Amino acid sequence: MKLLLLTLAVLLLLSQLMPGGTQKCWNLHGRCRQKCSKRERAYVYCTNNKLCCVKPKFQPREKLWPF
Repeated sequence: MKLLLLTLAVLLLLSQLMPGGTQKCWNLHGRCRQKCSKRERAYVYCTNNKLCCVKPKFQPREKLWPF
């Protein structure tokens, strides 16, 4: 019984110490990942050398320069 309580206490402690999600980027609209999903595009790199995956609606639009 003591072993069970000790195991539960350790698991609870580890769940509090480990981050629950991925790091946010691009003004909190993107997430740092190894690979972006189908509905996201990589726009910049994160500080941990992962891709900053951002949905297209949050990316800046390209300006067309007049010729």
